[in-house]
Amino acid sequence: MEQKPFIPFSRPWIDETEIEAVSEVLASKWISTGGRVREFERAFAECLGVKHAIAVSSCTAALHLSLVVSGIGVGDEVITTPYTFTATAEAIRYVGAKPIFVDINSETLNIDVSKIEQAITSRTKAIMPVHIAGLPCDMDALREICKANNLVLIDDAAHAIPTEYNGQYIGTLGDLSCFSFYANKNMTTGEGGMITTNDDALAEPLRTMRLHGIDKDAWARQSKRSIWRYDITTEGYKYNMTDIQAAMGLCQLMKLYKQHERRQNFAQIYQSELAKFPQISTPFIPENPKEHAWHLYIIQLHTGTRDEFVESLREENIECSVHYIPLHLFEFYQKQYGYSVGDFPRAEEAFERVVSLPLHPGLSESDVHCVVDAIGEVLTS
Repeated sequence: MEQKPFIPFSRPWIDETEIEAVSEVLASKWISTGGRVREFERAFAECLGVKHAIAVSSCTAALHLSLVVSGIGVGDEVITTPYTFTATAEAIRYVGAKPIFVDINSETLNIDVSKIEQAITSRTKAIMPVHIAGLPCDMDALREICKANNLVLIDDAAHAIPTEYNGQYIGTLGDLSCFSFYANKNMTTGEGGMITTNDDALAEPLRTMRLHGIDKDAWARQSKRSIWRYDITTEGYKYNMTDIQAAMGLCQLMKLYKQHERRQNFAQIYQSELAKFPQISTPFIPENPKEHAWHLYIIQLHTGTRDEFVESLREENIECSVHYIPLHLFEFYQKQYGYSVGDFPRAEEAFERVVSLPLHPGLSESDVHCVVDAIGEVLTS
């Protein structure tokens, strides 16, 4: 029997544009942090309508630096969701603080804002929501809670480019917002991240801390023909982005809205076609279609077992994934903080049912229909 074409879960949308841009940087012989990074930061800030964008080596680095610059440290607590990748809580640990998990809303899969205030203690210093799959959290409510309790709002926006919320882009609403440009994200630099903020007092130290606390990096010293001497003015880390990555990022930024349109189109096909299967719940859709980046398309299965379902689709040559294993189910978080099975039942229930279907701009409408047809065959068998 002829094997069906392979449909990958995710692929970066890269073409000759990125190849040429990276080649130009290589030919220039300046390949680390330099002019392309500055250009990428300006373009990203302008795209979102935010004052400052600070490019870093990963979203994890962005989260870590955001916590450091906010003065959060040993003994402090940061409220977040257990339904996320480990990097969210990992960054909280980097500064010696404790991640305090709050269960999710079963429909949106985002943190349940109504449960946050009861988790606040005298040690709470920040809230770190995650916009799961690209669907925005309730930022109005989160901002009110933070204002009332003098907390910092650092949103993990790894999935949320170009998500809007009430007419403003995610990245403009928190005290600090952290984006990911990992290989499977809506725009990629291979590895990389960005911190956005409207606060001048936060932006300047972030720029210094990302490269060892040096007050003038090599590009600045050379471009201004200044002397070789520099100062270390603050605590620092090796979190800088390179011009090679930034050259890719500039190309990806130009494609951002076109790829978003493709993701929206494929998500709409999934929504329409999967509605005929009562065994499946499709994702929550906001009234404003711009209020979802569609980084992921997550269904919830109500029949059979999720793992069998994923394996059956794999046999149909369709690659799927699962987002996420709740953090409190991992051995490390249980041993470190005493979390256990049953602590966050909505997150656990979702985990047992969720499947992330292929969704990326490299798909065709035919591919999406093939996924739907395969799902139909699996469910009927």
